[in-house]
Amino acid sequence: MIIGDPYSRDCPTRKVLDRIADKWAVLVLGLLMGGPMRFNQLRRTVDGISQKMLSQTLKSLERDGLVSRKAFATVPVTVEYAITPLGQTLADTVDALRVWAETHMEAVTAHQQRYDAGAASGA
Repeated sequence: MIIGDPYSRDCPTRKVLDRIADKWAVLVLGLLMGGPMRFNQLRRTVDGISQKMLSQTLKSLERDGLVSRKAFATVPVTVEYAITPLGQTLADTVDALRVWAETHMEAVTAHQQRYDAGAASGA
């Protein structure tokens, strides 16, 4: 087990934190908590994600051991993605961030509007 100082530039923990901070990774993991999904199903469900970005996100999650990829010998080939046990532990944790965002989005938006109004008036 590597233990380090996440405030240090060279700490490996930062690579994991980068994954957690990626909105697409959080959204994909959240969807896969509900069960395996195919690529196009994920792309249709995650509004605003490009095919390229979804592909990159899934490859990164697979590389990190958070998502598994299974190809089926069909014509055309069918590919299904599922969350791994390690991915489930992360998804459980980051889903709390999604819930927090949903719960507090109105308050944050109100603060942003007040701040922006003050910045516009020079206050």
